[in-house]
Amino acid sequence: MAAAAALEAAAPTDALWGLVHDFVMGQQEGPADQVAADVKSGNYTVLQVVEALGSSLENPEPRTRARGIQLLSQVLLQCHSLLLEKEVVHLILFYENRLKDHHLVIPSVLQGLKALSLCVALPPGLAVSVLKAIFQEVHVQSLPQVDRHTVYNIITNFMRTREEELKGLGADFTFGFIQVMDGEKDPRNLLVAFRIVHDLISRDYSLGPFVEELFEVTSCYFPIDFTPPPNDPYGIQREDLILSLRSVLASTPRFAEFLLPLLIEKVDSEILSAKLDSLQTLNACCAVYRQKELKDFLPSLWASIRREVFQTASERVEAEGLAALHSLTVCLSRSVLSADAEDLLDSFLSNILQDCKHHLCEPDMKLVWPSAKLLQAAAGASARACDYITSNVLPLLLEQFHKHSQSSQRRTILEMLLGFLKLQQKWSYEDKGNMVARSSDVIAVCQSLKQVAEKCQQDPDCCWYFHQTAIPCLLALAVQASMPEKEPSVLRKVLLEDEVLAAMVSVIGTATTHLSPELAAQSVTHIVPLFLDGNVSFLPENSFPSRFQPFQDGSSGQRRLVALLMAFVCSLPRNVEIPQLNQLMRELLELSCCHSCPFSSTAAAKCFAGLLNKHPAGQQLDEFLQLAVDKVEAGLGSGPCRSQAFTLLLWVTKALVLRYHPLSSCLTTQLMGLLSDPELGPAAADGFSLLMSDCTDVLTRAGHAEVRIMFRQRFFTDNVPALVQGFHAAPQGVKPNYLKGLSHVLNRLPKPVLLPELPTLLSLLLEALSCPDCVVQLSTLSCLQPLLLEAPQVMSLHVDTLVTKFLNLTSSPSMAVRIAALQCMHALTRLPTPVLLPYKPQVIRALAKPLDDKKRLVRKEAVSARGEWFLLGSPGS
Repeated sequence: MAAAAALEAAAPTDALWGLVHDFVMGQQEGPADQVAADVKSGNYTVLQVVEALGSSLENPEPRTRARGIQLLSQVLLQCHSLLLEKEVVHLILFYENRLKDHHLVIPSVLQGLKALSLCVALPPGLAVSVLKAIFQEVHVQSLPQVDRHTVYNIITNFMRTREEELKGLGADFTFGFIQVMDGEKDPRNLLVAFRIVHDLISRDYSLGPFVEELFEVTSCYFPIDFTPPPNDPYGIQREDLILSLRSVLASTPRFAEFLLPLLIEKVDSEILSAKLDSLQTLNACCAVYRQKELKDFLPSLWASIRREVFQTASERVEAEGLAALHSLTVCLSRSVLSADAEDLLDSFLSNILQDCKHHLCEPDMKLVWPSAKLLQAAAGASARACDYITSNVLPLLLEQFHKHSQSSQRRTILEMLLGFLKLQQKWSYEDKGNMVARSSDVIAVCQSLKQVAEKCQQDPDCCWYFHQTAIPCLLALAVQASMPEKEPSVLRKVLLEDEVLAAMVSVIGTATTHLSPELAAQSVTHIVPLFLDGNVSFLPENSFPSRFQPFQDGSSGQRRLVALLMAFVCSLPRNVEIPQLNQLMRELLELSCCHSCPFSSTAAAKCFAGLLNKHPAGQQLDEFLQLAVDKVEAGLGSGPCRSQAFTLLLWVTKALVLRYHPLSSCLTTQLMGLLSDPELGPAAADGFSLLMSDCTDVLTRAGHAEVRIMFRQRFFTDNVPALVQGFHAAPQGVKPNYLKGLSHVLNRLPKPVLLPELPTLLSLLLEALSCPDCVVQLSTLSCLQPLLLEAPQVMSLHVDTLVTKFLNLTSSPSMAVRIAALQCMHALTRLPTPVLLPYKPQVIRALAKPLDDKKRLVRKEAVSARGEWFLLGSPGS
């Protein structure tokens, strides 16, 4: 009974039969809207409409089939949001099959596919299926304009909602679209097609080997030659097409080798509109091009621009030529080059000067203004270009001023001089910091100072001079920046940024490490009182608006400067006595657990640990350690300072581990206990990386820290058994923390120490590869790769597990993990060949996938690894 009721419900009603008959056989248009309205109101279902159309859709007469499909498509265009997923699947299969039908049917089929491309319920894979069918079955350019427009709409809809699926087609999608667009002439369609091409490029679809074909299929319209007809109902203007095509041509540097010759050809033509469009397009291209794209075309580009400015009868062409020259120079100025690469800016500017400079000296001054405009357009592009040009031009203009006696000529020269001086003033103003103060600039200055400090280390007198002059200046700038003021300048704000302070730390540390003990003792009597007592007397320009009190309720900005104190005191020779040490250690300890500024608290913890490491054994050291332990235990309880207390524990532990202090084992045990902590567990696992790594700012051998040889080996011996035991006993949820901590230890252990322990630890390392944490995976892979080369016999026993896990990780979301896994697959080929041969076919098939990875570095490693597996077992390999 239920089945009979369902069939009855699905059966078309007489009214629906009548509407279908009127539309299909009666050639009436109104019934289509009525059917769609009835479907939307629930009177009929799409299935019933299809049933009612059954005889029409199977009719041997193409026109009748076309009318039937047209009705269904018009209903779907209005009702696509009501479709269920299974209905969409059947409808798409039906429409795809109909693409093979008579040409009279195709327009209605495309309308239906357009409706289905808008469906939210479209299952994965069907977008690709539809486009493949269109590319294969439909010769789009033989269709009328409206049907071609429908195809573009289908592609646009899928690109908007199914981007990842389409990208899965790779370059086949690009090639299919090229075939669709090739030969398009209608401006309405071209606007949509240009937008699709722009999206292909800007959204990083694969162009594969079809870059030139994609360029050709779009550049054939350049320059746009279109005049809208009178009373054009579509409102498409020539400028719309020009801008749309320009956005395509200028969207990628990959078009440069094809586009630039075309632009040069059109600039050299006699057609004014072509000249303007070409120069404007060149201007747009310079925003995305680099030196390497322009290199081969610069002489021709310059010759064309020069001729248009010198000889043109159009002010618009002259203005666009100057704008293009400006953009070219900007592009050449901003390119980042490797150390051995040719810098094209100087040679380009040299050519401009060579062709323009002599006109400034001609008695009749006929071409003086065009030459000046060209030179100023280039000089306005960058500070470098301005300096290069003005240093050559200004002396010449001054010389010409004195040579010419007529006031009109002198006025012309003065006006040119003024133009160049304004450009020079602009760049000078924007360059130390009145208008622009970027952290990258300050960091670059600090890096230069650090290099000077390193050079000074070779001479004690130079070292002291640098320390005595540069360090007080740096400190004065930082102290000034930390002072409260109503409207802080941009430069002051930049000086307190984390990266800038870190760069200043490196300068101070480098300048301090090679001081003699006598000079270091002299310097410490100034710098420690600066931070403890606010004594600024030794700083240059030491008139500050308020007191410097970083420890006594100082502002956040002042507390951040404790990093600079750390750089100094933690780089001193061990035998230098630090004044007010007891007070300094207590202040550092207090600040290290302040939760309001993580940067300051971490700097204080590092400074405290650096001083602990160098302090001689005895009662005072024991007192400092007890204070630290009490502070850590109090902070690790519930409260806002848990993270800061953990950081303090970590740095104190490292300070003691490096010097083999007995208390280090207790603190390491405490750190190990935190691996099971819900809040601090992951950070505790990462802490093992810090304990085993070399630091750059504190606790360094260069900074005179007490670093015992083989401290890593000792740490391994003392703690890895406990880590392994803890892993086995830990709940499932925290096991990854133990694996991460273990992988950090093993990864930084000298391989001769690790090899004897490998048989007992390898099972854990293999288990770590299954951990979902990318850091664990990466660290473990880094540990395993050299072992594959150094312990092939042991690793051969686990080759099945290694192959499986490495191949799984080549699909990791993390690019670094994918690269490391492929490097391990490469290293596997160093194992005995008989062990690997059974896996060769499986591995070669699996490594085909990363060959199409979206990241170039991953593809490179995949090619290398797969090549080695191909050669496995071949003669001579």
